[in-house]
Amino acid sequence: MATQRKIALVTGGSRGLGKNMAYAIARKGIDVVLTYNSKKEEADTVVKELIQLGVKAAALQLNVGDSKTFDAFFKTFQATLQNTFGASKFQFLVNNAGIGIYASFESTTEEQLDTLFNIQFKGTFFLTQKALPFLEDGGRIINISTGLARFSFPGYAAYASMKGGIETLTRYLAKELGGRGIAVNTVAPGAIETDFGGGSVRDNEQVNKFIASVTALGRTGLPDDIGGVVAFLCTEEARWINAQRIEVSGGMML
Repeated sequence: MATQRKIALVTGGSRGLGKNMAYAIARKGIDVVLTYNSKKEEADTVVKELIQLGVKAAALQLNVGDSKTFDAFFKTFQATLQNTFGASKFQFLVNNAGIGIYASFESTTEEQLDTLFNIQFKGTFFLTQKALPFLEDGGRIINISTGLARFSFPGYAAYASMKGGIETLTRYLAKELGGRGIAVNTVAPGAIETDFGGGSVRDNEQVNKFIASVTALGRTGLPDDIGGVVAFLCTEEARWINAQRIEVSGGMML
C-alpha cells in the first residue's frame, strides 16, 4: 500500500509569491491545496501545472477577509481532502494570502485599516484557529510577514503593523501548539518583483534601483527567492526550527 503523501494548504496560491510557494512545495513531493479569491481560471491553471509536477492538487475559493465564511470553507476543504487526496488531515498551513495598501499615516482611512486588519491579521488568526482540527499533530504553520516589520518605509504604517502582529502571533502559536508537536514560523520577504502593491518593485525602475542599492546582495528579490524557503520549512530537516522570524531579503536595510 502506497504511503499517504503529505498535504499543504497555501492561501493565495494562484499568483505571485503564493504560486511560487505552491510550486516549490510540490517539488518536495507534497500535495497542494491552494486558495484563490476571485481568479478561478488562474488557480485552475496552477493546479494543472502542479499535477504535471507529479503531485495531487486542488483549488478552492476563499476570501480571507471574510472570517464568517471560514466554517463553510473548511467543510469544502474536508470534502476535498477526502475526495481528491483520500485523507482526513493535512500537515502544512501556509498563511500567504494578502494585499498591500500604500498610504501615508496621515492619509490612511479607517476603511483601509479595517481592510488590512480583516485580511492580514484577523483572517490569519481565525483561519488558523478553524484549521486546527484538520491539522495533523507534528504539522507546521508558516505565516508570511514582511521586511517592513523590521525596517520602515513611509506609506506602510498600517500594512506593516498588521504584519508585526502576525510575528507576535507566530510566537504565541508556537507556544500554545507545542504540545501537539506543531512548529510555527514566520517568513518575512524583502521587496520582491511581483504584481503585489501594483507591481512597483518590478515595474518602477527608480524603486527597483533604490531597493537594489540598500540590499547587501545588490538586487531586488524574485519570487524564486522565497518559495524554496517556505518549502524547506515543510521538510523533516526543518523540524527543530520553531517560533522564528526568517527574513528573506538578501540583506536589505542592514
